[in-house]
Amino acid sequence: MVLILLVAPAFAADSVVPASTMPWWFWPLALFVTCFLIGIVAVPAGIGGGTLFVPIIGGFFPFHLDFVRGAGLLVALASALAAGPMLLRGGLSSLRLALPLALLASMSSIVGALLGLALPASVIQTALGMIVLGIVTLMLFSKKSEFPHVAQPDRLSSALGIHGVFIDGASGQAINWQVHRTPLGLLIFLAIGVMAGMFGIGAGWANVPALNLLMGAPLKVSAGTSGLVLSLVDSSAAWVYLNRGAVLPMIAVPSVVGMMLGARIGARLLHVLKGSVIRKMVITLLLFAGIRALLKGLGVWV
Repeated sequence: MVLILLVAPAFAADSVVPASTMPWWFWPLALFVTCFLIGIVAVPAGIGGGTLFVPIIGGFFPFHLDFVRGAGLLVALASALAAGPMLLRGGLSSLRLALPLALLASMSSIVGALLGLALPASVIQTALGMIVLGIVTLMLFSKKSEFPHVAQPDRLSSALGIHGVFIDGASGQAINWQVHRTPLGLLIFLAIGVMAGMFGIGAGWANVPALNLLMGAPLKVSAGTSGLVLSLVDSSAAWVYLNRGAVLPMIAVPSVVGMMLGARIGARLLHVLKGSVIRKMVITLLLFAGIRALLKGLGVWV
């Protein structure tokens, strides 16, 4: 039922005759409703709102993809900034872990944003479809370890003092953690930054597996630190879109407001709904949106 409600405004927007025949308030209202429903689903699924926002709005709304990606970065940024202070106070986000990764990813996100604005929209749309389908594959087959075993930290993480302790809310125990494979992690986050800037999808979907599966950070610390990295990376890329005039308030404002309000409801549903149900719903939605973006970029389904 939620899936039908989520895609209904998008289908309505896609089937509508040219935007000039609609009153000016129709598209902001459709954006608000769609983003409100996306926010409800995104939080329990554990992915950033930008991951759903860009392929759905870019595929079914009559906006140029540059404006959609600019708004997508602001949507992801707003969500990350809203949760950041609480995560830092709770010890679920580590500045020592986030800053080196965010520094490199922020620099590469600027390159990605410039590259994305320079390439034709059809190329970006096709690449976006492939990336979204890759996200679906990652969500289907990746495994997450709540407390990865790191026998010994590498030299770089030891030199940077990347370690910490957090209180696990479920067990009440203090969990000591450390990381390894830090040089490889830095290279991975360079690539993540390029994708975040180019596609405007925030790349929170890639941060958590990289921190958890590659570097060995606990799952909750990975999720919390991902939001902190996201806020820094998206800030850098968003400035490029702002400077190029690719951020329209008519698109960005209703999107951010709708996403934030939906996320508040989604946070409450997190304790009620089964994670497996939400996960299947998001995978189905991303699969559909990814195919739509790919076919639209190839000119098959315009």
